[in-house]
Amino acid sequence: MKIQNLSDKLKKYFGFDTFKGDQEAIIRNVLAGKDTFVLMPTGGGKSLCYQLPALLMEGTAIVISPLIALMKNQVDAIRMVSEDDGIAHFINSSLTKAEIDKAKEDIRTGRTKLLYLAPESLTKEENVDFLRTVKISFYAVDEAHCISEWGHDFRPEYRKIRPIVSNIGVAPIIALTATATDKVRGDIMKNLGMVGATEFKSSFNRPNLYYGIRAKTKDVDKDIVRFIRQHPGKSGIIYCLSRKKVEDLADFLQVNKISAKPYHAGMDAQQRSETQDDFIMERIDVIVATIAFGMGIDKPDVRFVIHYDIPKSLEGYYQETGRAGRDGGEGLCITFYARKDLQKLEKFMEGKPLSEQDIGKQLLQETAAYAESSVCRRKTLLHYFGEEYKEENCGNCDNCLHPHERIEASLQLQKVLRVVRDTKENFKINHLIDVLVGRSTEEVQAHKHNTLVSFGIGSDYPPRFWNAVIRQGMLAGYLYKEVENYGLIKMTTKGVLFMKSPSAFSIIEDHDFTETEEELVTTAALDETLLAMLKDLRRSIGRRMNIAPYLIFQDSALEDMATMYPITVEELVNVQGVSEGKAKRFGKEFCELIAKHCEENEIERPDIARVRSSAKDNKSKVKVTIIQKIDLKVMFEDIAKACNLEYEELLNEIEVIVYSGLKLNIDYYIDEVMDEDHMLDIYEYFEDADTDDLDEALEELGPEYTEEEVRLVRIKFYSEKAN
Repeated sequence: MKIQNLSDKLKKYFGFDTFKGDQEAIIRNVLAGKDTFVLMPTGGGKSLCYQLPALLMEGTAIVISPLIALMKNQVDAIRMVSEDDGIAHFINSSLTKAEIDKAKEDIRTGRTKLLYLAPESLTKEENVDFLRTVKISFYAVDEAHCISEWGHDFRPEYRKIRPIVSNIGVAPIIALTATATDKVRGDIMKNLGMVGATEFKSSFNRPNLYYGIRAKTKDVDKDIVRFIRQHPGKSGIIYCLSRKKVEDLADFLQVNKISAKPYHAGMDAQQRSETQDDFIMERIDVIVATIAFGMGIDKPDVRFVIHYDIPKSLEGYYQETGRAGRDGGEGLCITFYARKDLQKLEKFMEGKPLSEQDIGKQLLQETAAYAESSVCRRKTLLHYFGEEYKEENCGNCDNCLHPHERIEASLQLQKVLRVVRDTKENFKINHLIDVLVGRSTEEVQAHKHNTLVSFGIGSDYPPRFWNAVIRQGMLAGYLYKEVENYGLIKMTTKGVLFMKSPSAFSIIEDHDFTETEEELVTTAALDETLLAMLKDLRRSIGRRMNIAPYLIFQDSALEDMATMYPITVEELVNVQGVSEGKAKRFGKEFCELIAKHCEENEIERPDIARVRSSAKDNKSKVKVTIIQKIDLKVMFEDIAKACNLEYEELLNEIEVIVYSGLKLNIDYYIDEVMDEDHMLDIYEYFEDADTDDLDEALEELGPEYTEEEVRLVRIKFYSEKAN
């Protein structure tokens, strides 16, 4: 399908004058019926890449998305640019039968151009049978990194997409993700059967985002309150590792007069939905959530993202920080870091298959190295995703705003390259460091690397120093990490040449986490008084119509209005991001407000003939199955398999059941997997403890007690004592 003036269609449906980055090329590729792979950072405009072609093509586009909340937001957004509410639908377990029937009728009659489905819904036989009768324009697989075990949010059900698509009816596929290393990208295309797809890889650089790592002290809660008070009225997300911390921190913020609410998987679907709506509708400023739970917040004006705990991977970190400043405005990304958080995350991996543990630990090492590094955060992040950032100072991260002194390390890099060569370029960073400092671990001895001439040649420096040399050697292009055997360090041609003819090479030693106060620059519209009034009006209309305020006009559009003062609907259409439909639907009240403001303040308006372009799952059924199988004394591993859950997810579900007041007898399982003395020690701990916090329990009990053991006994304790 060929369309000459795509820009006209863009303006008609979305109100924008020009495409962003590769958007136009991607859309033309989809319109041409070709498989398309899109790697585009959060805020880059991925959704437009399938929304616009869906509106233009014959048939219905199937959008496969893992997040029910995100589906609802996107359907609402598409309906806002059209006069026909039937243009977009989602089908999932949150709908009634009547609502599903209505959606199917709209699809049958050709009204619906976009149908959003979760992978679980896509696999249902009734949905497959129905979709076989529908003309499919193309399939869009959003959050495509979920298909890879190396992705930060792996979901086994994503592996079923290709067979189901083949069953429904073959049509072009567009796969989209905001974060994917080369390893993950290969997994996605292989599993979706789109090896010959046209690839579009946008820059991962988000220049408007500030990245900062801060030392995590005992006063971290107070630090967060101080930070939020420095940014009053701004929207923010805080990620925590545990549900308990989510609840406690939300309470602490509320006590300190900050409008915040918790959000985690242990809450029921209605609570989560209400909290998310409150955040989107600007009834609260801050949402506190677990890192493990994907929120699907499609809100463009999130001004800060705080990580209370270090994330499990750099992909997860990038994805979560990417929810800040999606409109191109201010986005402050602050992470509180302590080494003990790494130990907690490693404990959470215990009990998983060894291959999963290995992947998890490697990803965690990358995150830790990023946190401890004193190199430009932006340079490190982009390098991780295979992109070179050539600027010496990005000017928008803690390390660049407060640079550390560089030290000459040419001789040390030579030693690293020598060890890499002597170990046949077949080992990971930790092993290389062990050889450098002369540490005879079991693995070093097994490979007889303790007999190498280079064994111990770096014993005059600690492991932390060598980690900095190796990683900065990778940034400088002397070393690289192999894609297929992820984690193996190899020499580049540049590294080989350096060994033969060394030149100057300097590094910055890793961060010592001395607390500093960053001076952060904020942006403002020309007329701040008017901007505040426009935001109030937007919020008022949002409440009246029960829609998210940003779905009316985004911040960038309001800033343009506060700069250019449009007072007619015709002038309003010239504002960036305002379509004809939106101008007609909402414009009158905004224009009247602007006109009154101009008159009262004797403002001379500029010529604006042309403005600058710039699921709810079936949880109850699962819970009933779990309860029945525990009554029958079925082993937990078999219950997890029967319910299509990971072991950790099963424990989460059992905790929810017990915390809701139901008594479960899991003694049969504890007797099988735990030492009785361990069980009694942990049980006694909970009898005497002031809190049931898992982190505190693990810290108090010591390293000989695993996270799994503590959780199991805590379930037993709750069941017997609280229920």
